[in-house]
Amino acid sequence: MLVHTVYFWLRKDLDADQCTDFRISLETMYQIKHAEAMYIGTPANTAERPVLDSSYDFALTVLLKDIAAHDAYQADPLHQAFLAGNKALWEQVKIYDAD
Repeated sequence: MLVHTVYFWLRKDLDADQCTDFRISLETMYQIKHAEAMYIGTPANTAERPVLDSSYDFALTVLLKDIAAHDAYQADPLHQAFLAGNKALWEQVKIYDAD
């Protein structure tokens, strides 16, 4: 199992509708068949702690069977369309892959 986690920091000049549209666009990737499971969220309202980073706007976690599924996910037209249509909306993206 490979866990692919992506954190998005959106541009500060986006309005609420643009942020909603971004989330809707993220949700289109639920249709990618190579993903075993997919979760989208925003920072939880947990107590502040020195080790907690809640500065991001959206988190995407994708569970994939293996590296081959990860590579197929990356190449999937829905994933490519998401990147092309949304990359101008974020200031920063960080990805953590774990197996």
